[in-house]
Formats: sequence, structure tokens, C-alpha cells
Amino acid sequence: MASWGKLTFAQKQCVSATGKLMQKTDMVSSGARIGIAASGGVDSFLMLKVLTIRKAIMPFPVELMALHINPGFEPESHAPLIDFCAEHGVPLHIELTDFGPRAHTDENRSKSPCFYCAMKRRKKLFELCRDYNLTHLAFGHNADDNVVTFFMNVLQNGRAEGLYVNEPFFGGNLQVIRPTMLLDKKTVIKAAKQWELPVWENVCPSNGVTKRDEVHEWLRQTWKSDKRIKNNIFNAITRQQVDLTSKKV
Repeated sequence: MASWGKLTFAQKQCVSATGKLMQKTDMVSSGARIGIAASGGVDSFLMLKVLTIRKAIMPFPVELMALHINPGFEPESHAPLIDFCAEHGVPLHIELTDFGPRAHTDENRSKSPCFYCAMKRRKKLFELCRDYNLTHLAFGHNADDNVVTFFMNVLQNGRAEGLYVNEPFFGGNLQVIRPTMLLDKKTVIKAAKQWELPVWENVCPSNGVTKRDEVHEWLRQTWKSDKRIKNNIFNAITRQQVDLTSKKV
């Protein structure tokens, strides 16, 4: 029996789908140093757990490092992440910022709070990848995130484009990867609960009232009466983004 114990069906789905996507897109290679953007939410915690398992399965060595940018609403909220990383032997860097509160002040008048905070946190993550000489930065976006992003781009920007599975930055010196993008949100939540991952609540005042939330709710209402609509949308957009990535790498 593997050291991570017997897996449930949902957990196996997460591990196998992630491995399938990583293999299909040549996401990482021997010696990769992967920074994991760990926000403390269910998506990033699930990805962190799955990548610790995949690391043991891979036929070549890779390194993992968790990166947490605390937005500043609750300075001690990341305590469970410290314990998790210590238990799983994953190096961890935590940065306490004031990005969240600042995003909701007059300092940020031209952008939405989420855009401002996300921009600041991503810039900090890029800086940490440079400082630690990391080759990859992994985000825990799932299939639901990909679909919502696709429709937001269509509706707001006139672009038929979702999230890239494997995206080069800084002349290819850093690859932004999304290993769990084949997973639907329900599977992510189910597996995370079964693993009893110490996810903590998002206390941002904008949580649940963003434009992204509006688009997601509109989509849910669209496929509410017919599950086939949801499956067709997810399959079409997922195939497009994976194919685009496969052509780029």
C-alpha cells in the first residue's frame, strides 16, 4: 500500500486526471522546481495534496514549494497550512501583506477589488519564483474556473479564450501551470473533504459578489434543466484549452 493510504473514487480521479494532464502536455520534466500558489482555499489545498502524491509517482525527480500570500484580512489564518506542509515535508514561504484591505479603499479607484488584489498577489508570487529560482508556478484552477473565464472573456473582451494549462512567462524562464484543470469543482470539494484538508474560510468582503460569481450563476441557470448542456460546454472548452497548450509546448 502506498504511503498516502487507500484512495476513494474521488481522490483517485483527482490523482489520475492530474497525472493525465501533466503527461499529455509535458507539463514538467526532471529537475523541475514547482512553486505551488497555496491560498488556503479548497482548490489550492487539493492541488497541493495531489502534487505531493504525484511527486512520489513521477519517474523523475521534482521539487515542490508552497507559496502563500496572505491578503491581510486575517493575519493568522494560514496556521493550518504551516502544519500541513510540515507534515508532508513541503517547504513553505508565507508573505503577510495588506493587499486585501487596500483593494477596498480609495487607493484603488479604477479597478475592482478582486482585480487589484489578484494583480498584487500574482506579482509577489512571480517575485518569489525568481528569488527561489523556481521553474514552475502552479495554480489550482479547475474545469469550472476555465469555463467561467472563457465566458467572461467572450462577454467582456470579445475573446474566445479560457485558461492555459501551461503558459510561459519571462521568455520561458517560468512556466505557469494548472495541473488540476481537468477536475470539476464537485470532485475537488468531495476529495478535499475526504482527505480532511484544513481549508479555511475566505473572509474577503467581495467574496461571492464579483463579476465572476455573476457569470458562474448565469451559467448554472443555463444548464440547470439539462445536464448535457453543462457536459458539452465543459468538454468543448477543456478540449480547446488543452489542445492549444499541447500545440505550444
